Amino acid sequence: MNRREFVRLAGGGVSAAALAEAVVSAQVARTPAKPAAPSPKARMKVGTQHGDSDQILRACAAFGVNNICSRLPSEKMDDAWSVDGLSTLRDRVASHGISLDMVPLPMSSSEISRAELPAIYLGKSPERDRNIDDICQMIRNCAKAGIFQVKYNFTLIGIPRSGTAKGRGPSRYSEFVFERAKQDPPLTIAGKVDADTYWERITYFLDRVVPVAAEYKVKMGCHPQDPGVPKGTGWRGVDAVLGSPDGLKRFVSIKENPYHGLNFCQGTVS
Repeated sequence: MNRREFVRLAGGGVSAAALAEAVVSAQVARTPAKPAAPSPKARMKVGTQHGDSDQILRACAAFGVNNICSRLPSEKMDDAWSVDGLSTLRDRVASHGISLDMVPLPMSSSEISRAELPAIYLGKSPERDRNIDDICQMIRNCAKAGIFQVKYNFTLIGIPRSGTAKGRGPSRYSEFVFERAKQDPPLTIAGKVDADTYWERITYFLDRVVPVAAEYKVKMGCHPQDPGVPKGTGWRGVDAVLGSPDGLKRFVSIKENPYHGLNFCQGTVS
């Protein structure tokens, strides 16, 4: 879009959203649907994990984002997690010149009462075993569809916040200050979960899943607890063990394997 056209639209009462879409559309028209060749020295790629609607994919392509993590295909094992379903998703992303590098597993950052597969975190069998079997099959199907990275969380407390703080310009940042945050209600539906219990549930999951990921060459990235909470004190009765450097080191050491690692979050680990 040239300057004259931009000024004409901006001065013609066009809404900000419509103007942004016009800019993106103009950029898309000039952008070939082909990922840029990575530098042979590059070890990192510009990517995003904000969804895979056609609108988002057009914007990603326009601004040079060539690698994405998609939305959650489905909250349970269904056709969206079949090889055909995942392949269709991969091909739709690729039609915009973008590589679908990763998908999230139905183990999100939600608090335990809203978790997709709560039995895994609560340690309740036989539901836990059935859910883990589904996760293993999702990993196998990802590999068969040409998707070799997945991400997940292992949290019971979700992402607690105490409010917001002033950011740059008119923006506001989410904030967590332990002394000001409200633990309401004081316990989650999981009740009190001490560190030993938490580690047992994590280890049970990793013992079953990591060998499958290694067999099918699918890298698993677990997001650290966001935010970290004091050891022993925990949050709402849960000693969130994945919220400290020592906890993350122990997590990795449980099943040391190139296909078992962390979804690196600078804000969380800083």
